Amino acid sequence: MRRNPLRKLLAALRWRLRNRFYLTYGFRGTAPINPGYGYGLGTVIDRYYEHSFLEENRPLIRGHVLEVGDRKSTDRFGSGVTRVDVLNPVPGPGIDIVADLTSCPQVPDDTYDCVLLTEVIHVILDMETAISEIHRILKPGGSVIATMAGIAQVNRGAMEEYGDRWRVTSLSAGELFATRFPMRNITVRTYGNAHTACCYMQGIPAERVKASRLDLWEPDYQLIVAVVATKPS
Repeated sequence: MRRNPLRKLLAALRWRLRNRFYLTYGFRGTAPINPGYGYGLGTVIDRYYEHSFLEENRPLIRGHVLEVGDRKSTDRFGSGVTRVDVLNPVPGPGIDIVADLTSCPQVPDDTYDCVLLTEVIHVILDMETAISEIHRILKPGGSVIATMAGIAQVNRGAMEEYGDRWRVTSLSAGELFATRFPMRNITVRTYGNAHTACCYMQGIPAERVKASRLDLWEPDYQLIVAVVATKPS
């Protein structure tokens, strides 16, 4: 009877030590310190990079915007937004368009000034068809703003609900968008480095990592890949 409480106490102590001293003690063993990316403990590291990217591109999140899943990013980072439509394959509160991004015939051509896709493209099986549909529904001069997973664990919840299919690099992301957008209208950038990639996989929140390390860019450790592609006027 005494062993179970003792084991629980030791396990809790080990977890606290790994979390508190993650640089020296936290990477021991094979299990992550905080499974599930460390949600609830602070800012997940990929979200730190995503928010930085959206802040940089705030002027493009304008006019009539389409966002997938919810409108949180548009509400937080939009500038001069006049209308927001939310697309989702499953109906629910706040959903305006029930459709798959690879086929939304109910949306007319040249509808949106901005299509905002955070961590969406890489869960779609037919990514090229999705890019074609995004191009169709964008107004001339409108932009798609997208982030995609580079180095990341499997999102188990997404895998079981609607799929978690791909990981991309700066090269493959550029080639993907170039199937419909001119290369001169595509900007690709990456975020992350070896240290932050390890912290992300271990579920260490951004608040626990020095800003100088978070903001260091190493092109061979692409934690997220971000794209802005503009439809020619």
